[in-house]
Amino acid sequence: MQFEVWAPETDRVTLHCDGVAQAMERDPERAGWWRGAAGARDGSRYGFALDDGPVRPDPRSRRQPDGPDGLSAVVDHARYAWRSQWSGRPLPGAVLYELHVGTYTPEGTLDAAAERLDHLVRLGITHVELMPLCPFPGRHGWGYDGVAPWAVHEPYGGPEALKRFVDRAHGLGLGVVLDVVHNHLGPSGNYLPTYGPYFTDRHHTPWGVAVNLDAPGSDEVRGYFVGSALAWLRDYRIDGLRLDAVHALVDTRACHFLEKLSTAVDALAEESDRPLFLIAETDLNDPRIITSRAAGGLGVHAQWNDDFHHALHTALTGESQGYYADFARDPLAAVAKTLTGGYFHDGTYSSFRGRHHGRRLDRSRVGAHRLLAYTQTHDQVGNRARGDRLAALVSPGLLACAATLTLTGPFTPMLFMGEEWAAGTPWQYFTDHTDPELAEAVRRGRRREFAAHGWQEADVPDPQDPATRDRSCLDWSEPDREPHARVLDWYRRLIALRRERPDLTDPGLTGTKVAHDSAARWLAFRRGDLRIAVNLGAHEAAIPLGGRPARVLAAWAPVAAPGADGVLRLPGESAVVLVQE
Repeated sequence: MQFEVWAPETDRVTLHCDGVAQAMERDPERAGWWRGAAGARDGSRYGFALDDGPVRPDPRSRRQPDGPDGLSAVVDHARYAWRSQWSGRPLPGAVLYELHVGTYTPEGTLDAAAERLDHLVRLGITHVELMPLCPFPGRHGWGYDGVAPWAVHEPYGGPEALKRFVDRAHGLGLGVVLDVVHNHLGPSGNYLPTYGPYFTDRHHTPWGVAVNLDAPGSDEVRGYFVGSALAWLRDYRIDGLRLDAVHALVDTRACHFLEKLSTAVDALAEESDRPLFLIAETDLNDPRIITSRAAGGLGVHAQWNDDFHHALHTALTGESQGYYADFARDPLAAVAKTLTGGYFHDGTYSSFRGRHHGRRLDRSRVGAHRLLAYTQTHDQVGNRARGDRLAALVSPGLLACAATLTLTGPFTPMLFMGEEWAAGTPWQYFTDHTDPELAEAVRRGRRREFAAHGWQEADVPDPQDPATRDRSCLDWSEPDREPHARVLDWYRRLIALRRERPDLTDPGLTGTKVAHDSAARWLAFRRGDLRIAVNLGAHEAAIPLGGRPARVLAAWAPVAAPGADGVLRLPGESAVVLVQE
């Protein structure tokens, strides 16, 4: 078997495979690359020693059986016999479901999660979005401290378990999206700097020095991360990738890394004859990210839209701290603006940032399906001091209103696991760092962060306490009892309507018309022949919908269709979907 590694700044590389050491040779055709052969098979343990130093795992390791600090293992992807015939499922018309493998079930494994996929099918989900799976120290964590971006976390089940998960999902008609992190690696077990210039001090990010995308050696670093992305899509038959915090991918080159990545993914989609897509998490509100390359954009297929979340969260809860301050002056007006324009900050002044922010979205060129809408995500729940979900903050009726705006609005909706039944379990920040100093630093940093916002240290869960992870696991007995069952039925009904009514998946933003009354706390909007209304107030609201007769398709609380005057009388904290005939 042939082995290769990029190590441009070393004089000698030794391959250690199954206990046998042998010198590698320079590749005469690729500067900085070394190659060598060994009698290896699936499962063989190996690593590389640079200039007679310690044996380190392969930067392109497909498996780390003993964790990030152990030897790598050979993975023969051809050994897995795929059962499902799968032609793919595109992003337009999708309903996504963000899932953390380690807390979706008490077992916290891919195989256990796969056994719960039937629930998503009954709910009406089209794609399950897995939070990062790359190896990280310890057993439990969010996954954003991964250090081997080609491998699968062993406690989750490793590579074979991921294939079984994808296979079962595809057999049930579900696409699979994977969250990947290209902007940094974790602080423990990261050996990339010993191999070459994978990082640069030219730029800095919240996690320290930046990944090297534009300094000397960046051609290979770009190829490393593009290769990792393609491997997930090709070797595991993943359907799309969620790209973590692309605003932290600092790249001053004329051809941005995201353009290079989207070009490669589109080429693989054509080659494999199935739809593949990229979804960016971005804080930039820059429509060029999701504009096609032909039109001068970077060609990423969609992005998370935090503006929708922030506006809606502020309207529901009244919270105004931090970035919510920008939306708190008139939250319903902010919701209305995002429903019709995509971004709230489209060149407007942001008090949170102390500057103008964003750029106007060209609604004639960018379809609404390229923006993901959500009321909760792992960030928005887990980065609260206690990890409290929206269900802990507002009534079931307001949860129904939030679900209605998300699932009938113009954007691609995404749910966070458990929200569909108003899960009573929190989702807290937890880690399992094996380095005692790092563990203590994370613990103190978390408490110090929230102490600055008035929290008592004792009220902030200890990330390293196993009970913090255990509290965050979903309680699968909840969906069968009230009030959870009623909320779950409402989500199922809304998703079914989205599937049955083409107006709800129309990608055009220009066709969405919104009216609202901030004082009375109601908002209504039109999508084709459908009229959707929510009342966030405690009392009945009189909502003028026009003179055309309308019929109720779905209602959270009993409500009559508008009378001859065209006025809908909607009970407090409830929502309705009507069709005008």
